Amino acid sequence: MKFKTETKNDVTVIRLEEERLDLHFASELKADLLVLAKIPQSKVLLDMAKVDYSDSSGLGAILFGIRQMRMSEGSLKLCNVRPRVLTLIKIAKLDNVIESFDDEEEALESFSARLD
Repeated sequence: MKFKTETKNDVTVIRLEEERLDLHFASELKADLLVLAKIPQSKVLLDMAKVDYSDSSGLGAILFGIRQMRMSEGSLKLCNVRPRVLTLIKIAKLDNVIESFDDEEEALESFSARLD
């Protein structure tokens, strides 16, 4: 799976460079997210701008990442989700589990937002 990683503040931004997040790449993404989840309170943002298609294994990899991050008191969020992928998330009724944002700036700000 092609991706670029950078750190902005204390958030690891993973820019997925594939058009498809499917069975071929889901296991790789899960492995990468598992490594990041081992860091306590890890904050990860998946930039989905180039991903035009995801299947259930792709969504499964994202859900796996969310669960793993939560176990180490971290979090995983998405940004720049394209309409086709967002529709799949909504059809699967996962829009209340998968936190997504229209743009990167808004997503990065959400990591530092505090609940009072």
